[in-house]
Amino acid sequence: MAYNMTEVDNNNFQDKSTDETLTKKDLNKMAFRSLFLQASFNYERMQSAGWLFSMSPGLAKIHKNKKDLSKSMKMHMEFFNTHPFLVTFIMGIVAAMEEKKKDLQTIRGIKVATMGPLGGIGDALFWLTLLPICAGIGASLAIEGSVAGPILFLVIFNIVHFGLRFGLMHYGYKTGVSAIATLKENTKYLSHGASILGLSVVGALIASYIKLSTPLVINAGEASVALQEGVLDKIMPNLLPLGYTLLMYWLLKRGWSPVKLIGITVVLGVVGKYIGIL
Repeated sequence: MAYNMTEVDNNNFQDKSTDETLTKKDLNKMAFRSLFLQASFNYERMQSAGWLFSMSPGLAKIHKNKKDLSKSMKMHMEFFNTHPFLVTFIMGIVAAMEEKKKDLQTIRGIKVATMGPLGGIGDALFWLTLLPICAGIGASLAIEGSVAGPILFLVIFNIVHFGLRFGLMHYGYKTGVSAIATLKENTKYLSHGASILGLSVVGALIASYIKLSTPLVINAGEASVALQEGVLDKIMPNLLPLGYTLLMYWLLKRGWSPVKLIGITVVLGVVGKYIGIL
């Protein structure tokens, strides 16, 4: 019985007052600090040190009792890992719960429940959708010799990035725990839709930017057929770029490193051009 009471005490704050309220300036400061979420990344606790660094301004303002602050900071140093661009949504929710002096076990449960889904959504939204789109726009301009290509890429990508980073901080704080139900309902659909869009963009980039063709001509008696125009393009345009991309993807899945595949591509390009098959 004594053990259970001690465990309950360890999960609750001594100072139950909820007078301190975080301001927009406090939330923005925490969101800015979240840029350093992975600065102390390690394989034992992942992003926990960066998470605590980001949360520290809010925790210090909320918990005037040093024991409460110590207890909260210790809990926030536990394992944590999510998508770095969407972490502020969780920060906002947790900050609201800390402000209302919810027990540590509940706050811990919210962190664990949200970090996984947001990690999946973030990968689909950013790495499979936003990044290929922005890179495609920037690369198309850069290929034409325009210096605006890389600049436009950085501008578009970071407008979305910083808009979400700071916007989700305030949204998570305002909605609090009630936002979790919406997150759980829409996670599957949002992630699936973003993945489809991202893969479509990647497919278009393969056809647009991977230049691979062959000048070989097949001679059969007096007839001559260009392998590229007369055979491969008749089957499907850009068949060679697609086939080579799928080959690289298959080799990646087999454990080949990207550096090795880049080397193979360079060698094949040089040798193929030299012997006249590319």
